[in-house]
Amino acid sequence: MRKEDSMYQKYINILKTELVPAMGCTEPIAIAYAAALAQKTLQEDVKHVEIYASGNIIKNVKSVTVPNTNGRKGILAAAAIGICAGDPDKKLQVISKVKTEDIQKMEKFLDTVDMQLHRIQSGCALELIVKVFSEEHHALVHIRNTHANVVLIKHDEAIIYQKEDELQQETGYSLQMKQIYDFAMSVDVKDVEEILERQIAYNEAIANEGLRGNYGAGIGNVLLHTYGTAVEVKARAMAAAGSDARMSGCELPVIINSGSGNQGMTASLPVLVYAKELHSSHEQLMRALIISNLTTLYQKQFIGRLSAYCGAVSAGAGAGAGITYLLGGDYEHICHTIVNALAITSGMLCDGAKPSCAAKIASAVDAGILGYAMYKEGKQFYRGEGIVGDSIEKTMEGIGQLARDGMKECDDEIIRLMIQSIS
Repeated sequence: MRKEDSMYQKYINILKTELVPAMGCTEPIAIAYAAALAQKTLQEDVKHVEIYASGNIIKNVKSVTVPNTNGRKGILAAAAIGICAGDPDKKLQVISKVKTEDIQKMEKFLDTVDMQLHRIQSGCALELIVKVFSEEHHALVHIRNTHANVVLIKHDEAIIYQKEDELQQETGYSLQMKQIYDFAMSVDVKDVEEILERQIAYNEAIANEGLRGNYGAGIGNVLLHTYGTAVEVKARAMAAAGSDARMSGCELPVIINSGSGNQGMTASLPVLVYAKELHSSHEQLMRALIISNLTTLYQKQFIGRLSAYCGAVSAGAGAGAGITYLLGGDYEHICHTIVNALAITSGMLCDGAKPSCAAKIASAVDAGILGYAMYKEGKQFYRGEGIVGDSIEKTMEGIGQLARDGMKECDDEIIRLMIQSIS
């Protein structure tokens, strides 16, 4: 793929758009962002808050610690800190500059202001409306399809901002696996290294913090203490440790993928561990990260950003693809690695963001590594064996159908159970 080709710039732009920083789990941060923007629009003291959220938003916020809230969890805490201390200009880093007095203000806000949560019943898995009320006025912010995609801002009944295209369908990039591989092999790494080096720096920092601190269930350290420090274990442990920290409110930012910090860490950290172990060149690491990140995005275009299908599965297969390249694999090896990995872990449930995400990440990365090991040994899963199709494209389409349609009732039941446990 040549620089002058339109596809070349398309893939550069995808990486720039998707691999961006966020602090904290992206669903509560989306709530904090919407709430901060609503407060900025209202410009008066908030007396009442109404939050309308899709089931998948509720699912992914219920059990995760919101950064800079003194350990608080959930939707109301996310909205309160956004209103009391959020800077909407920072988007997914909206609560990155919270001070001690802001936390005290938030705690008083939660004690004194009426806040109500409602579930949105719509066909959109990622939808959020925050309405804030003063004594005489109100403001509304509506986010849809992606975590910072504001489609409507209103002050009373006046429309302050409205997106012409409200993205009724999730943004699709129409990625193709062969194009991803060709781009990764031909790209001038200077065009992507700033994006990818930031991903390495941010995600490695939070993973190391996860190993140092006492976060969540400490899955990263459990892996290392139990199974040793072989590269296969370290690859799983680093990704899990990043999630350990992030799910438990660590205030370090991560670089996301497909709108998810867990997926961003899963797609990048195992690849980095292998590159260090193999003494891969900087160029090889850059190309491997392109493969892993874009492969993750490729899978998600069939699945959607939020569903009952655990996103770590896609990112674990993406990591397996990047690792396969570092181990000398070509396009055929990469495709078989991905399909093998997905045959192992597809169907892993997403029951919200929480400490157990770290363990699921470890399992997904393990499947990615095993997927390559199988193919290297001349073993693979074949068409007709479960969900495996006769090509990577057919397999992806089938998994997308499974996640979007087949698991919809499962998702509804998961959300029902989680909402029941709130009340």
